[in-house]
Amino acid sequence: MIHVLSSRTLLRPTDPERSRVFYGEQLGLPVYREFGTGEHRGVVYFLGGGFLEVAGRSPTPPSPALKLWLQVADVTAAYTELLAAGVEVRREPVKEPWGLIEMWIADPDGTEIVLVEIPADHPLRYRPGI
Repeated sequence: MIHVLSSRTLLRPTDPERSRVFYGEQLGLPVYREFGTGEHRGVVYFLGGGFLEVAGRSPTPPSPALKLWLQVADVTAAYTELLAAGVEVRREPVKEPWGLIEMWIADPDGTEIVLVEIPADHPLRYRPGI
C-alpha cells in the first residue's frame, strides 16, 4: 500500500501562456510555486486540497474524458466574478437532482471544469448517525 503525501493534476496545454492567464488571472487561482523559464516555465496552483500544475506543451488538447471538479463556497458569486473576468460559462448554476449546485466552464483547450457548491443540508456536509 502506498502512502500518498501530496498530489496534483498535470495539464499540458497547447498554449501554456494562454492557460496560465486563464487559471491565474481569470479564475484567480493562487500560485503554490513556479519553476523554469521561457517555454519551460511551469506554474502549480492551489486547488483546495490539491494542486493543478500547468506546464509543458502538448500538440493536442487534453482528452475530453478529463474534467476538473472544483468545490466553491458560493457558486452564484463565482458565476458573477467569472463573467466579469471574461470567462465563458457553458452552463449557468443549476441545482442538480442529486442536490449539488453546479456550473460548467472550460479552459482554453476545452477541458471542462465544474464548479460545485454543496448546500448546508446536503448529505456530503451532514451524515446522520455518524
